[in-house]
Amino acid sequence: MKGIGLSTLAALLLAAFAQTALAEVRVGFVNSDRVMKEAPPAKRAQQKLEKEFEKRDQDLQRIAKQLQGMQENLEKNGMTMAEGERRNKEREFNELNRDFQRKQREFREDLNQRRNEELAGVLDRANKTIKQIAEAEKYDIIFQEAVYASPRIDITDKVIKALTEAK
Repeated sequence: MKGIGLSTLAALLLAAFAQTALAEVRVGFVNSDRVMKEAPPAKRAQQKLEKEFEKRDQDLQRIAKQLQGMQENLEKNGMTMAEGERRNKEREFNELNRDFQRKQREFREDLNQRRNEELAGVLDRANKTIKQIAEAEKYDIIFQEAVYASPRIDITDKVIKALTEAK
């Protein structure tokens, strides 16, 4: 009987200690995706990228339309063209298509590299802001990824607001 009473008392003390320890821990959560979409620095970075790559994108769209026109012409008139003319048109189409695909691949690579550079700066600013909020409001830990986070601990709006005010 004494063994059961002592183990029960120990379990109760352990539960009380654990509850007290948990009550003192302050946890927060930040939705990084929302910050990267809604925060003004992220929006400015996106606009900067769009402006920087606008001309190349327009060139690619122009070449794509040209290729589509060439393909439609070959499909429509290919059977009535002379063999040599058809071969020349197909060769011209294939060369332009290879050039287009190369330019498109280079465009994607350059865009991804620049996007990563720009977003790294935004992420750095966001992380500094999160750290400032954590220190000012005495958070013990702030998660940026979770399967589920209660709206009660979500501080994403505070982070976006702080980034907006910092400009």
